[in-house]
Amino acid sequence: MAHDTARRDDPAPGVRSVVAESWLRSSAAGVDPDAHLAPVVLDTADLADYRATHALSHVFPLLYDVLGRAAVDCDSVMAVGDASGHLLWVCGPPSVLRRAESINFVEGSVWSEPGAGTNAPGMALHLDAPVAVHAREHYNRLVHPWSCAAAPIHDPTTSRVLGVVDITGGPDVASPQSLAMIRAAARMAESELARLALTGTTLTVSASTDLPDATGVVRVRALGLPEAVVEVGGRTHRLSRRHSEILVALLENPAGLTAEELEARVYPGRVNASTLRAEMTRLRTLLGPDALASRPYRVLADTESDWRTVAALIGTGRVREALQAYKGPLLPGSEAPLAAELRDVLEAQVRSAVLRSGEADLMVGWTRSRWGATDLEMWERQAEALPATSPLRPVAEAEVARLLDTDA
Repeated sequence: MAHDTARRDDPAPGVRSVVAESWLRSSAAGVDPDAHLAPVVLDTADLADYRATHALSHVFPLLYDVLGRAAVDCDSVMAVGDASGHLLWVCGPPSVLRRAESINFVEGSVWSEPGAGTNAPGMALHLDAPVAVHAREHYNRLVHPWSCAAAPIHDPTTSRVLGVVDITGGPDVASPQSLAMIRAAARMAESELARLALTGTTLTVSASTDLPDATGVVRVRALGLPEAVVEVGGRTHRLSRRHSEILVALLENPAGLTAEELEARVYPGRVNASTLRAEMTRLRTLLGPDALASRPYRVLADTESDWRTVAALIGTGRVREALQAYKGPLLPGSEAPLAAELRDVLEAQVRSAVLRSGEADLMVGWTRSRWGATDLEMWERQAEALPATSPLRPVAEAEVARLLDTDA
């Protein structure tokens, strides 16, 4: 199990592979392992309207009867969420509910992996399988006092995931016995949904088109490209330089930015507020009306980005994969303050990881790139690491001599 002093994106020996993979996804999504709180995106009115028309409203009383009462007896909370990880119902003893509020485990919050990091509801939805997460297996250290177990619930007609049922509490919650009980409750809910369908009861499976995550995953590529390429809703867009810089800033700040904060990260100098508003209007038109929010500005959809994927691979020691995924500096040529900072940091991280690896072929790969071709230290280390019989060693030694002569 990982210790508090270990990095969350650097799995310790003995960590289950399914957990380590979830940490990687959490890191790539930009979750802060030390200070992140799950966002609360549905207020009381929106939550009431949404869950009243959700298919799981038909089986929530059953779930509470077979599982919720047991959670109360065990000083735990039961939660039922939709397929995007929005918690629709959270019930339990008042004292435990108050403690759960401290980590935003509340109705209306988002406990998908991108929303909250490694957790049982989010993993169950991602894997479409029952899962338990023990205290320190949570990516977010703020959640370490808790353990949880969850199972997905499926539409009996289409087999589509409708949502998830979860128990969160002390260490006993993550036991095999608890997981078996939660799995059984999920199957009972599915059986009840099937019975209701046969009797002609109308099931409204989705009001989710009105929810933020219904925009789907926004995938962004910006490594080695002067402008970012975005895939969303089955379409691919090449953004302008400014829109690329704005999107990078928003992805790096998933909790959102005020207009002033966004301007400071994107524009090298002062700019009129109307300029940013116009850019945001055009960007919202490209990505879809539900993809972006204002006050603060933030991306509402789940996101994937090539630069955060590389950073996550580096963080978990997968240097070879990181080098393969690193297609070049982030938005080369951009003078946006945040993009320039991220570009320098990521390049330094990849370069340092390659040097520390001591792997000659990785160093060869770095120096064969346009950004690493004049890296004297990398050529020197490469020459040292290559076997004396390697035909690449004389090439490396010659390049070292050339670069030293150039610097003289």
